[in-house]
Amino acid sequence: MSTSPNQLETQLQQLQREAVEAIAATSTLEELESIRVSYLGKKGQLSQILRGMGKLSPQERPRIGALANEVKETLQVNLDNRHQALQQARIEEQLQAETLDVTMPGVSRPLGHIHPINSIIDRILEIFVGLGYTVATGPHIETDYYNFEALNTPVDHPARDMQDTFYLPEGSLLRTHTSSVQIRYMETHQPPVRIVAPGRCYRRDTVDATHSATFHQIEILAVDKGLRFTDLKGTIKEFIRQMFGEELPILFRASYFPFTEPSAEVDVQWKGKWLEVLGCGMVDPNVLKAVGYDPEIYTGFAAGLGVERFAMVLHEIDDIRRLYNSDLRFLKQF
Repeated sequence: MSTSPNQLETQLQQLQREAVEAIAATSTLEELESIRVSYLGKKGQLSQILRGMGKLSPQERPRIGALANEVKETLQVNLDNRHQALQQARIEEQLQAETLDVTMPGVSRPLGHIHPINSIIDRILEIFVGLGYTVATGPHIETDYYNFEALNTPVDHPARDMQDTFYLPEGSLLRTHTSSVQIRYMETHQPPVRIVAPGRCYRRDTVDATHSATFHQIEILAVDKGLRFTDLKGTIKEFIRQMFGEELPILFRASYFPFTEPSAEVDVQWKGKWLEVLGCGMVDPNVLKAVGYDPEIYTGFAAGLGVERFAMVLHEIDDIRRLYNSDLRFLKQF
């Protein structure tokens, strides 16, 4: 190959013309890549021409080198522009083949809503977790021991009546409350204990506007040294305040539960009416003994509430069955 600077210059100019024409004539990205390698690759035509620069004088090399860079830049610009054009053409061809109009508006898919029961559960758990409680769960199918006996429920207690409890073969039953979770948790954990136990419960109730054979319950339990009824009242008041979002008049009425002593039911004044919202009390010493806690050292308090009851109060629902019918006209309100 000639080493004359004029001849190198001519070769570079001719290479540029040929390459520009070849680039413009390409119809596919694959052809364009082949052209790029042919002219600008390591063993391409431009590299072959520049090998002759080694025999040029120091004064001639800068001019030829500058021309070579101009040729390379020109080819690269043409390659980039053609690549973009071919790529756009390929996309348009694919869109035509798929008969897809990207300018059409998308199909709207409405977002779902959180079910009011789940919403209430989430809110209650959020409050108690914020107060330092841990969420605990347990099985739906229970034994008589965990559902009744360990909770200080004597054999002749009305809760054991067949009209209240779903008994299963071999002595098992569907839990009537989530209090059984408390027993299971205390058996494997030492005080201090602070848990909130949500879950589904089952009772042989006649289904009507205010009763269901299946319902959701949340119970709280705290066991530690020196806990008193005043601690229970303070916890309930703070929960009610956060749940209803305002300071409401609260009434504690004496009541009876086999697993707490003393026991109380809690009413709140909501929209001019007194409404019962939960039951509570100090954990009976017999319950603490059943799980191996010394009632001379530890005391505790517990409270339980029905989720559906809270949903009906907060959302002014007149019939509990609306919560289970999956009627979208009803559920879209939440």
